[in-house]
Formats: sequence, structure tokens, C-alpha cells
Amino acid sequence: MDLVLLGTGCPQCDPTRMGPSNLVRHEGRAFLVDCGSGVTQRLVEAGTPGAAIDALLLTHLHSDHLVDLYQLVITSWHQGRARPQRVFGPRGTRRFVEATMALWEAERRARIAHELRPSTAAFEIEVTEIEPGAIWDDGTMRITAVAVAHQPVRDAFGFIFEAGGRKLVFSGDTAYCPALVEAARGADALVHECFVHREMKPSPNRSAEGMRNVAAYHTLPAEAGRVAREAGARLLVLNHFVPTRFDRAALVAEVRETWRGPLVVGEDLMSFDCETRMLAHRDARLSFALD
Repeated sequence: MDLVLLGTGCPQCDPTRMGPSNLVRHEGRAFLVDCGSGVTQRLVEAGTPGAAIDALLLTHLHSDHLVDLYQLVITSWHQGRARPQRVFGPRGTRRFVEATMALWEAERRARIAHELRPSTAAFEIEVTEIEPGAIWDDGTMRITAVAVAHQPVRDAFGFIFEAGGRKLVFSGDTAYCPALVEAARGADALVHECFVHREMKPSPNRSAEGMRNVAAYHTLPAEAGRVAREAGARLLVLNHFVPTRFDRAALVAEVRETWRGPLVVGEDLMSFDCETRMLAHRDARLSFALD
């Protein structure tokens, strides 16, 4: 089972960090966790185009986590997808998907009529609205949803992937959450969001009170370290950074207040193989200790 960080950013527009999205691959299966801005381009760069995705899992319905849904649909069709899309997400996902497809219906019909492609199956969307618990189990891959603390968002989830004796955990957007700690116990890798509050400065466009409100439903660096420590994770991968530009050394120092284990500051297109424990980014390779 391997992980690719497709987009490690946030709603802030930054060409070095696309919107939040992650890819999990195992034995020919490919799963997409969230669908942030730029995901279809990053999928091609990662060698797994949208047409190859078996399921899209949405942690919650904030725009930065799903804004490129239609781009994924139309691009997958262009790439030759000949099967329906499968989307798993919280309550409200079906309504969002149906509204998105309805918005683009006239444009889509024109494309279908003009381009004469052999299949339109890629435009069929099978939506499953999820609750906490197992949401996928095909005998090879098991995926479990855990409710996390992203209030006032009513329904928000983290995801646990288990395959081949390995465990990969995504926090989703959350404040410190005991349920996530429990779900992440013994994870080979914990991919956790990171709100770098000290880098956020009040401005005419953002008040100090507004920043405190946002920080309250995200996880600060030392809190992410606490989650990893309490869960006994083997590796902590920081992801979904707010803001997208920050002092990396200072960030690591904050996490080290609570976490002494292996730590990765995520970057777009960084990958990690849970079996070989190899971390790769561009031409660099780092091998962690094997069992």
C-alpha cells in the first residue's frame, strides 16, 4: 500500500501546494481522498490518472476538499473511463453531486454529441453517504470512517486504510480528537492536517478573531504531534497546511514539543510505501527502519 500526497495546500492559492487531496494505491486499486484544486493534474503527475480511480472519499463538504469534482469527472471521461464514478462522503454529498452534474448538464450534452466518444459511463455517479464504521471491504482493502471534531461542520471524517497488514490513517480536518487517536493506534503512517497559527497575521482581510475561529477547528503542530504520540504511530506526515508558506524548521520544533518519532513535512507529490517504508520526493529517497 502506498500513499501519494497530491495536494498539501488549503483554500489559499499557491502553485507549490495544490488543494487538499491524497492518493492511496494497493494491488491495482486506487483511492482518492478529497478532490481539491489541481487534483487532476497531480494525478497525471503521480502516474494514476483520474480514469483509474476506483473511489473518491470526501472527508467533509468544505469547498477546498471537493472543488475539482467536476474537473475529475470530465477529465476521467476524456481519459477513456468507461465505468461509473464512485463517491463516498458525508450527508449532503448526494445533493452536492447531483447539483454539480445538473449545473454542467447542457455543456456535457454538447460535448457528448460533438465528441462521439464510445462511452458515457464516466458521467454516472454512484454516491454512498457514510456514517462512522467500515465503508469499503473487498477482501484486499478495508477502509473505515471515523467521525472527527471539525465543528461547526456537522459531518466530518478521517479515514483508516488497512491492507496487507499495514495501516494508513488520514485525519481529515479536525481539532484534537480522541476518536482519531484510538482509530490511528499503531498506524504505519498518520497523515495529519496542520494549522500553523503563529504564521497567521491579522490583516484588513482577516481579523484576529476570525483566525482564532479557524484555529479552533483545526490542529496546531504540537497537537498533531500529541495525536501521533498517543496513537503510537510509526510515522507522522504533516499535510494540508494553513498557511501554505511557513518556516519549516520552526514548524518541526513545535511538533518536537510532543513527538519524538519519525516526522515528515509533506510536499506535493511526495510518496510513501508502507511496505518498504520508502519515502520519495523528486529525486530524493529516504528509507525508514523495517520491521
